[in-house]
Amino acid sequence: MTRKRNVFYLALGLGLCLLCGTVVGAGPTATVLEPATVPGATPKGPIRIGVMLSMTGAGAAYGQMEWIGIQVAMKMVQKTLNRPVRLYLVDTKSDKIEAANAVNRLINKNKVVAIIGPTISSTSLAVAPIAETARVPMISPSATNPLVTQNRKYAFRTCFIDPFQGIVAARYAYRVLGKRRAAIIIDIAQDYSVGLAKFFAAEFTRLGGKVVAKAFCQSGDQDFTAQISSIIPKKPDILYLPNYYTEDALIAIQARQLKLTAPILSGDGAQAMDLINIGKKAVEGFMLTGHFHPRSAATKTAKRFLALFKKKYPNKTVTAFHALGADAYLVLMDAIGRAGSTNPTKIRDALAATRRFPGVSGIISIDHGGNAVKSAVILEVKGGQFVYRTTVNP
Repeated sequence: MTRKRNVFYLALGLGLCLLCGTVVGAGPTATVLEPATVPGATPKGPIRIGVMLSMTGAGAAYGQMEWIGIQVAMKMVQKTLNRPVRLYLVDTKSDKIEAANAVNRLINKNKVVAIIGPTISSTSLAVAPIAETARVPMISPSATNPLVTQNRKYAFRTCFIDPFQGIVAARYAYRVLGKRRAAIIIDIAQDYSVGLAKFFAAEFTRLGGKVVAKAFCQSGDQDFTAQISSIIPKKPDILYLPNYYTEDALIAIQARQLKLTAPILSGDGAQAMDLINIGKKAVEGFMLTGHFHPRSAATKTAKRFLALFKKKYPNKTVTAFHALGADAYLVLMDAIGRAGSTNPTKIRDALAATRRFPGVSGIISIDHGGNAVKSAVILEVKGGQFVYRTTVNP
């Protein structure tokens, strides 16, 4: 009787544990987000998805916007496979080592079946080989360096890649703006900046333009007068800054102070309101290649997202990074639904088969290299806002 009674109480205890459930974090920096539908979860429980974003550090503005976009998208799709979704957010702190540690926690401790992120190219390059070895698919909203997905089966993205972005910028500078002499200031601490500069320079030169000067800086630098002073005698008619928003804003301020009046062109890393908040009048006329602008919204998904966003954040402006975060979530949910399974390999196969998905930032297809094939937009800072100029199709 004693043995039977012990077995009974053990079974009762296990049953209570299953009924109550456990919310698991991913370490001290983790946030767990789950929809209101969780109480109605099936016996299989919520689908565990890791989210790795730059919530602090050099890429914080991007990561914070992407997290907002993901939360709005979660209101659009709360369930897949008739199961709620549970998100485990970890802050990579825009740091390679922190990102590598975080992805190991998500995979080994939280048992996630897929990962959204990381935000920037450098942290994505640190995470991708770990996810590849574990065979857990990752989909970055905004890591544009082509090496992130190169020769990998489990790495994906919902943004275009730097070769396309660099070509678009070079053609716009040469054909539309009529520029022939480019100077480039490159942040050598960022894989993103080095790669984007390379692709711009190659296309600009191929078209017949000339790169008359190159100068280098590092993330966190405050004084760029030496670089700008070395460029001025070369008389460039355009300044290309393939960097993140803080450095670009400071370079713009100091360039205008030193009477370098050439127009400035940049990449998607400059599309954060901090560029305008820091640069103020110095960034008026600043142009960049970007992923999205509300005026370019062309899908029903985009219009629904914009309506939900405006309702929840009436005082915020929708940016490309809000849209890209949403797209990473929505593309992943679509893939899980088509896979009919939470098996990471099946999710990976479904992601690779994504074709003409109507996302927030446009129509998205995933090519054989795991990259998104999609349009780019050209934006310009006017009156303290990012203003839409045109769309460039791949």
